[in-house]
Amino acid sequence: MASQNHDPATASVVTTRKGATPSRGTDQGSVAMRLQQELMTLMMSGDKGISAFPESDNFFTWVGTIHGAAGPGYEDLRYKLSLEFPSGYPYNAPTVTFLTPCYHPNVGTQGNICPDMLKDKWSALYEVRTILLSIQSLLGEPNIDSPLNTHTAELWKSPTAFKEYLQETYLKQVTSQEP
Repeated sequence: MASQNHDPATASVVTTRKGATPSRGTDQGSVAMRLQQELMTLMMSGDKGISAFPESDNFFTWVGTIHGAAGPGYEDLRYKLSLEFPSGYPYNAPTVTFLTPCYHPNVGTQGNICPDMLKDKWSALYEVRTILLSIQSLLGEPNIDSPLNTHTAELWKSPTAFKEYLQETYLKQVTSQEP
């Protein structure tokens, strides 16, 4: 059953059941308003290790940053991501890719990401903050049963070797990207 948010500040946000066509909120103006609200929420959230901002004046293209979660070698690493919002956002998931090369079982060599929440489990209730926290969590807890990078998934089974290779790879790639 569809429900509607009656908060005037977020009146353009409508929750629908999966597969339903939204009746409001799909024009670019309401998408930009939703993204402005999400930016404010993100900035005021106090969440450590995540941030994102629109690229220049374009509210449909953002650059995000996540700091690796504690655990298997990502804790001191920082990654930049690109978030591209479609005109049908929030009913259609954004395209999120790593700009900083990320050596991870669920991240492809071109930076594409494999979490279900950005594909078939997407919900209009998700927001930029939720996406970044989910990806940050994914770094520490990959789904090695469904990898995009099988070599990394195999290496993941040996934590010491994985951490060593991750650190080496990260340093090489980040150093090569510096001006």
